[in-house]
Amino acid sequence: MSGLQILAFVTGLAGLGATIGATVSNEWRSTSRASSVITATWVLQGLWNNCAGNAIGALHCRPHHTILKLEGYIQACRGLMIAAICLGFFGSISALVGMKCTKIGGNDKNKAGIACFAGVNFILSGLCSLSACSLYAHRITTEFFDPMYIAQKYELGAALFVGWSGSVLCILGGSMLCFSISGSFTKSQSPVDYMYNGAVSHSHISSYPRGRAKSASQRPPPDYSSSSRTQHFDKNAYV
Repeated sequence: MSGLQILAFVTGLAGLGATIGATVSNEWRSTSRASSVITATWVLQGLWNNCAGNAIGALHCRPHHTILKLEGYIQACRGLMIAAICLGFFGSISALVGMKCTKIGGNDKNKAGIACFAGVNFILSGLCSLSACSLYAHRITTEFFDPMYIAQKYELGAALFVGWSGSVLCILGGSMLCFSISGSFTKSQSPVDYMYNGAVSHSHISSYPRGRAKSASQRPPPDYSSSSRTQHFDKNAYV
């Protein structure tokens, strides 16, 4: 199971990196070339900045002017992505402590609990990132296919696909971490059974000192000498 835990840690760490990359990216949505008259320029928008570029290669970005007047779905996506990064970070630290190949974290039972905690953190991180990207994509597609929406229409940006990929990797890594601890609890119960069986078997030979128990073949034969018979007869002479 140690190899599975290493694979799960690498998968979750890759998902965390993709989540961070999607969060700081400015390409959550881009202007649709089909609805734009001027195709030599385009607009990119992210959670933190608005950018405008042209065919020459120049790109100018400015942050959002206000936070309080920002649309609700953007604020929700910000919070979800930040929560996903924090959960993924704590999951990575916990996974390092809980893996069997590391020498910290205590015995196998404690390390199994820490690994399970790391797996749950990775799964929650993936769910937060998946929810944020899906919410943002739903808003884009709703505006794009709305015939009554006359403002600038946008298409899905590359950051959404990066965020979806990162969320899937985090969920897979967390699931593998939770699955990898299944053998730890079964192994922790086997010494108890062995000790119990040993105690039962020891009760049968407890009447003999250790190292001095003799088999039936090694015991001396009974003494049938005349003195023993006479002594036995004298005890019962009154009968």
